[in-house]
Amino acid sequence: MNWLESNYLYLGLMVFSLSYPLSQSFEWRLKLYAQWRSIFKGIIVMSVIFIPWDVWFTYKGVWWFSDQYILGIKVFHLPLEEWLFFLIVPYACVFIYEVLNYYIKRDYLKKIAPPFFLVLGVLLISYSCVYYSNLYTSITFSLTGLASLLLVWKRPHWMGRFLFAYLISWLPFLLINGALTGNFTKYPVVNYNATEIIGFRLTTIPIEDSMYNLLMLLIVVSVYEKNKEMKPL
Repeated sequence: MNWLESNYLYLGLMVFSLSYPLSQSFEWRLKLYAQWRSIFKGIIVMSVIFIPWDVWFTYKGVWWFSDQYILGIKVFHLPLEEWLFFLIVPYACVFIYEVLNYYIKRDYLKKIAPPFFLVLGVLLISYSCVYYSNLYTSITFSLTGLASLLLVWKRPHWMGRFLFAYLISWLPFLLINGALTGNFTKYPVVNYNATEIIGFRLTTIPIEDSMYNLLMLLIVVSVYEKNKEMKPL
């Protein structure tokens, strides 16, 4: 049986994404399990924003899911696997963030991060105005742009490390999101309304997805780091 063309594809991608980060969360040097409370607080805050957003976009037909790649269990129009996405993907990315923090002591992007996010924020807000009629583009770019500018204003100590982790997370992002958008299958798991996106894709991935992912991770890490500062180990 070719699981890539089965109802287990989306679930399989989520299990694959979680398996290594979860198994290594108990590694004696990293001890990520000790930070679960802070991580899950970040995931909950992010989910309060992103899940209603996802439900709304699914209802509006901005995107939809191919039935042949999901189990068929849906809550508020969202497949079970999509709910798991908002738990598993942020957790896996925080794992990447903490692994890099542990093994790479130097903050290589400390000086680069502020101008990077400043330019990114200005560009995203500008493009959101240009493509105001494209719902996914305008909302994602404007929110991520504002979040980027807020990050520059706040200048948290982890800013450079977050950028480094985000850039590294592009490797699994291209693999998993590529699989979700049809890079390895006959049809995509997630379909996009062509009138609601710019149309520029990285392989099969709409460029909007990369900024959606950035905003999602920025919210999670912001709350995560804030909780770590409040309750240090």
